[in-house]
Amino acid sequence: MTAPVLDVKDLRVRFGRAEVVKGISFSLEAGKTLALVGESGSGKSVTALSIMRLLPEKAVVSGSIQLGETQMLALRKEELRKARGRLAGMIFQEPMTSLNPVMRVGDQVVEALRYHTDLSPDAARTEVLRLFDRVRIPDAGRRFSEYPHTFSGGMRQRVMIAMALACKPNLLIADEPTTALDVTIQAEILGLLAELQRDTGTSVLFITHDMGVVAEIADDVLVMRHGELLEQGPVGPIFSAPRNPYTQDLLAAVPRLGDMTSHTGPKRFRPRTDAAPRAAPAIARDAETHDRRRPLLEVSDLVTRFPVRQGLLGRHVANIHAVEGVSFSIARGETLALVGESGCGKSTTGRSILRLNEPVSGTVGFEGADVLKSDGQDLRRIRRRIQMIFQDPYGSLDPRQTIGSAIAEPMLVHGVVEAGAVNDRVAELLARVELDPASASRFPHEFSGGQRQRICIARALALNPQLVIADEAVSALDVSIKAQVTDLMLDLQDDLGLSYLFISHDMAVVERISHRIAVMYLGRIVEIGPRAAVIGSPTHPYTQRLLAAVPVADPARRRERRTGDLAEELRSPLRPLDYAPPQARYRQVSPGHFVMEAA
Repeated sequence: MTAPVLDVKDLRVRFGRAEVVKGISFSLEAGKTLALVGESGSGKSVTALSIMRLLPEKAVVSGSIQLGETQMLALRKEELRKARGRLAGMIFQEPMTSLNPVMRVGDQVVEALRYHTDLSPDAARTEVLRLFDRVRIPDAGRRFSEYPHTFSGGMRQRVMIAMALACKPNLLIADEPTTALDVTIQAEILGLLAELQRDTGTSVLFITHDMGVVAEIADDVLVMRHGELLEQGPVGPIFSAPRNPYTQDLLAAVPRLGDMTSHTGPKRFRPRTDAAPRAAPAIARDAETHDRRRPLLEVSDLVTRFPVRQGLLGRHVANIHAVEGVSFSIARGETLALVGESGCGKSTTGRSILRLNEPVSGTVGFEGADVLKSDGQDLRRIRRRIQMIFQDPYGSLDPRQTIGSAIAEPMLVHGVVEAGAVNDRVAELLARVELDPASASRFPHEFSGGQRQRICIARALALNPQLVIADEAVSALDVSIKAQVTDLMLDLQDDLGLSYLFISHDMAVVERISHRIAVMYLGRIVEIGPRAAVIGSPTHPYTQRLLAAVPVADPARRRERRTGDLAEELRSPLRPLDYAPPQARYRQVSPGHFVMEAA
């Protein structure tokens, strides 16, 4: 047997008194992909950073990390800098924070090449252009001289892959490289990595919490929790017969597209343990059916554009057509999922309903009122009845404000609770989202990502809304936490009769939570209908491509992905001032199921 590319033995990492990696051992063979999985805080990213010796100096690392013939823990600073890139390359989760924003992307890759090789500047530039072509960056000569902010998320990740591969390392460490990407762009990146691995024989250590991705790409799997290695083995047996209870729970929480074919409405991941609703009684089915005839929210021909200005005088030279003629309705107690890639306009649609982005034209009717014509107290009343949950809970909470104060503030501003009763209401809301009421005095940084999202849900419920706009509310969460938050949202819908506009690109979660689905592409809804119709019989080519890109959480159904099979970069919504968009026309393919016809 040949020696493994990577051999880790009894790795331990300590920060002060806290041991975050507890004596794990594993090896990775040449040309293989090893997936390291677990939820946030399990120690998987710390393990990867230990291999590259990128942890801060205060970290105490012990054990053995053998990379080829090199003992990484024995290297000094200059030797270590030479080993990085030459022996192993690393792709980080967020490429925008890994790339220098004031340096051209081509120069950043040239810099890595010049440091690790003896190539001349011209030869290094030629090699970078070859790498850009290799990772499918179109028009490489022009894009070489552009800055990171001009690239999409998928293209920035391709630049990071090119940089990691520049020195032809034997090991590529990918730390959550697709977590923040849309499903079609994720499929393209996975296909690219698989193609590069087939061509170069590079070994890959892939760190993720997405079990669907693991099933698609991994040869072997390591499952971590609380710094310990709970289970390891080939991907097939891990998925078909997991032995550790935590691995079993992790796999049970994975939403699988197509699991809902025999279920008519939304479905929880786990059955409710309480026998009855904990708050207001659920809406009776006959009353709900009656209410569906009178939509809670009606959006008609909504248009939102952003001006593009250039020059010293800020001349208005073009428009970003973010939302173009969007129409839909939401009934009481119903969930409409709005899905599509980043840049398609789905988040702008949600923000435009609340006039956080001011629409150009159209109508938004809510409980008989025209939102776009309301102002002053009328608009305040509408916004009290429509609440929003944002994707990044930490960014939407004030880090200097306790969570109790954050939940109480909207109630005091709108005068819905007397000052003397506000603490009791905060405690009730925290209990409602399954958090300890005693934690009201703590700050946001003291909670996990899933707990912070629960806090944001509690704040949204504080004003007793009828409609909640959830903008990528579970996209960044670990699979088990995502299942818990999704179940919580369904409980609240049953108990309080809430309606949701659920904005997401995670099709498997959308199938679990929605009654109807609207698919957006380039600012327009291209397909809308009942969940079963859209997922079971997708008609528009973009919907078909979106569903085909969803990873299948079953190694036995693994597909060989190749670049170019699924994704294409979303076309720019930038249009000249005189651009007149064509009128969208729809045809009905089944009851309630409409598809936009080609222009």
